[in-house]
Amino acid sequence: MQNPSPQMQRCIEACLKCYQACFGTAMNHCLESGGQHTEPAHFRLMIACSEICRTSAHFMLMNSEHHTHVCRECAEICEQCANDCERIGDMDACVSACRDCAAECRKMAG
Repeated sequence: MQNPSPQMQRCIEACLKCYQACFGTAMNHCLESGGQHTEPAHFRLMIACSEICRTSAHFMLMNSEHHTHVCRECAEICEQCANDCERIGDMDACVSACRDCAAECRKMAG
């Protein structure tokens, strides 16, 4: 496999960072905090965000021609997750990772 472009590499790294932030925050911070942190819609969104980020990274790593479509969806879900985590509060690292990932994925989606 050829090496990914610098732009794609930044996006892969942002996706993997967001995957780690969302999944780790959901499984540790949210489950421990309870309340709004474990509302089904919020919790599902965080897990969906982590999974689309991981999937986007995989599509780029395998140089799939479909990565632009996956990245477009990833950006949308990341933005929604960032907004919801910000609404609930106390998840700044997740909000930041989601916003960074959304920005990089928008670039990849064109």
